[in-house]
Amino acid sequence: MTSIRKVSFAATALLLLAGCKTTTDNSANYKTALNDWYSAHPSCLWSQPQKFPTQVAASDADQTAPFAALVDQGLLTRSTSEKKIIIISKQEVNYDLSDKGRSAWTADPNQPGYGNFCYGHRSVQSIDSSTPNNAQPGATTVVNYHYTFSGAPDWAKVAETQTAFPNVQSDLAGNGTASATLVDTSNGWQVQTPPPSPNHPSATSADGKIVQ
Repeated sequence: MTSIRKVSFAATALLLLAGCKTTTDNSANYKTALNDWYSAHPSCLWSQPQKFPTQVAASDADQTAPFAALVDQGLLTRSTSEKKIIIISKQEVNYDLSDKGRSAWTADPNQPGYGNFCYGHRSVQSIDSSTPNNAQPGATTVVNYHYTFSGAPDWAKVAETQTAFPNVQSDLAGNGTASATLVDTSNGWQVQTPPPSPNHPSATSADGKIVQ
């Protein structure tokens, strides 16, 4: 009788340990993995890092409009100059980071002199569905979820910025949906294929590869 009780106790203990395993296939662990990824990869204005100072043709309204919006928010400074090409004089607008802009600038560690303006990050609100898996190391699952947005600075909330950068408007609207592929590792569930994001710096997946 004592042996039976010992076996029963051991089986119960194993079940409890399995239930506490960080790689258990459940929504809570998926949500944690996604939020960890989002915390490390904020949304940014441009899909590729920018370098300042930069020059834009004054006659190109499509190119100057986004920079002008950031000048209005005090993130950039603006000046004009003329470049002579043979006998043609071409007016250019020069943009550079202001003191306020430098404090909001996120430098690119892989490209000296380059960087981006980041404006907050997504937060997973709910896990809607996931594909089946065996909950073993190496297993993958595609997770569909809803997210909200947090951490946006005042300059990202104004209409001028959101008009110039539609991705900001989309993010700050919140209540969006996305999907991502997660992989079960020895350290728990991690993002393998990053979710689509309007703009974020180059991301590193669980296997260490760079994902654009």
